[in-house]
Amino acid sequence: MLTTLMSLGRRLIEIRRFVVLSMFFRHVRVLPLLGAALSDGSRGMRFRVRSTVGSMVAAVMAVGFVSFMPTGFAQQPESAASGPPPAKVALTGGRIIPVVGPEIATGTIVVEHGRITAVGPTDEVKIPYDAMEVDVSGKVVMPGMIDPQSWRGLDVSNENLPVAPFLDVYDAIDPSRLYFEDALRDGVLAIHVIQADNCVIGGLSRVVKPIGLTPDEMTIAAQNGIKMSITPKRGFDRMRQLTTLRETFAELDWYLEQLAEQKYEESLEEKEKKIDVGPAEARERGKDLIKDEDYDDKHANLMRLRRGDFGAWIFCGAAMDVQPGITLATDEGFLDNAVFILGAEAHKAVTQLKAAGRPVLLPGNLYYRERDQLTGELKEVFIPSEIHDAGLMFALQPNPGGSLAEAYLNYQAAMCVRNGIPRQTALEAITINPATMMGVGDELGSIEPGKIANLVVMSGDPFDFESWVELCYIDGILAYDRARDYRLEKQLELEATRAEQAKAEEDATKGKPDDDDGDDSAEEGDEATSEGASAEGSSEEGDGDGDGDGSGESGDTGGGDQ
Repeated sequence: MLTTLMSLGRRLIEIRRFVVLSMFFRHVRVLPLLGAALSDGSRGMRFRVRSTVGSMVAAVMAVGFVSFMPTGFAQQPESAASGPPPAKVALTGGRIIPVVGPEIATGTIVVEHGRITAVGPTDEVKIPYDAMEVDVSGKVVMPGMIDPQSWRGLDVSNENLPVAPFLDVYDAIDPSRLYFEDALRDGVLAIHVIQADNCVIGGLSRVVKPIGLTPDEMTIAAQNGIKMSITPKRGFDRMRQLTTLRETFAELDWYLEQLAEQKYEESLEEKEKKIDVGPAEARERGKDLIKDEDYDDKHANLMRLRRGDFGAWIFCGAAMDVQPGITLATDEGFLDNAVFILGAEAHKAVTQLKAAGRPVLLPGNLYYRERDQLTGELKEVFIPSEIHDAGLMFALQPNPGGSLAEAYLNYQAAMCVRNGIPRQTALEAITINPATMMGVGDELGSIEPGKIANLVVMSGDPFDFESWVELCYIDGILAYDRARDYRLEKQLELEATRAEQAKAEEDATKGKPDDDDGDDSAEEGDEATSEGASAEGSSEEGDGDGDGDGSGESGDTGGGDQ
C-alpha cells in the first residue's frame, strides 16, 4: 500500500509540473509555437489515426506520457486534451524532395519514434496501422534546412580573450532568443552555434535544434568544433594574429613534453626506480602514458583538435589569409577536419582552396564587387559559381544584415540556381553539405530511412519565394504550425491594419477634389471652398506618403533584422 501511494504521489508531482509549465508557455510565450507541438489537429491539414485500434493505442500511451515527456514540447492548456505526440506519423500525398536521390512526385514518409523508417511513392509504402496520417497533398516536403554557423543564439558573439579553446558555447546559449523562433518559422531545424569571427581561437561549438527550454534539450551534437581566425581580430594586425596562433600551438607542444616527462617520472616512482634516461628520452617514453584526464583545461581541447575529435572552422576574410590558414592546419595536423569560412574577397584564392580540397562556407553576401583601378570599371563576381567551378563542396549561410531576402536560406539557394548552379547542388548547400561539415551527415540533411525526422512542409517549391513554411517536424514531433503561429498572426494583423488605414486615407483624399458631375452653379459658388479642400487633401496625401506607411515599414524591417 505504501509503495502504491508513493508511486501515485510521484505521478501527481509530474502532472503538477506539466500544468505549471503549460501555464508558463501560455502567458510568457517565449516560443509561441510550442503550444502546437503536441497538437494532433491543424487548420488546413488532415490528421487522423488510421484505425479504432490505433486510437486505443494512442489513448493508452497518453496515460503514461506525462511523466517523461520532453519539457520543450509542453502544451498549452487549451490543447491539453489532445494528448501526447504520436509515436508513429505518416506524411502522405506530398511532393518529396529527399536531396539524395530523385524527387518523388506523390510520396509518403513514415516516421517511427523520431526517425524515418520508410520513404517512397505512396502506392509503394505501407503505413503502420497505428500511425497518425497527415495529408500533405499539394505541399512539398523537404529536409529541415541547416544554418552552418551562427552566434545569434549566444548572449555575446565573441569573448574578450583572444585564445579561449577551454570555453564551451553551452554556457552562453540563450534558448529564449527570438532568433530560434525565427529559425523554426523559416524552416531551419538545425543550427551550428559557434562564436563569431572576432577571435584568434574561440570556444567549442554545438549543433542545436531551435526548440527547447535548456541547451541540453536543444542539443543535437555537443563539442562540435572550434573557430579560429586567420583574419586579424579587432585591435590586432596580421602579424600579431598569426604570431598568436603559432605561439599557442608552440606552447601546447612544450606543455605536452613537460607532461610526458612528468608521467614517465611518476611511473618510475611507482616502481621505486630512479630516472635512468635523459629528458628527451623520458619525454618520448612518457607520451604513451598520458591519459585524457591528465590534460588541463587550457590545453585539452587543442589536443583533441589535433587528434581529430572535432573540426576546425577557420575564418579567412581575405584572399591573403587562405594560404596561412591551410599551412597552419597542415602543420598542426587537423587539415583533414578543417572547414574554411570565406570572406567575400577570399574566393580569389580558389586555386589554393582547390589544392587543399576542403569544404568551404560561403559569405552571406554572395556577390563580390570590385572596381578596376586602371579602367574604373565595376566588376561583379558571383562567389558560389567560382567555388562550384573549382569542384569544392560548399554550404550557404543566411545574411541577416542584407537589404533583401538574404536572411532566408532557401532564397540564398534560389540565387545560386538563378546564376546557373544546378538545382541539386543548391539544395545540398542548405541541407546535406552543412550536415556533413558538422559531422552529423549520417543523422541530418536528407530524407532517408534511419535518419532523424527533421522535416519541413512548404506550401510550394522551396525556390519559389511565394512559398512559405507550413509545418515543421523535429524528431518526428510537430514543432511548428503556421496556422497557430501567434506572433506571426499578430504581425500580419498589424500589417493588414496599416494597409487598411493607408487605403482609407487614399480614398478620403480622392474624394475631396471637385466633382465634375455636380451642378455647375454649385461648383462656381463653392469654388473657394473646393480649392481649399483640394489643398488640404494634397497636404494629407503628402503626409501619408512621407510619414505614414513608408516609415512604419522601414521600422519593422529594422526590427526584424536584430
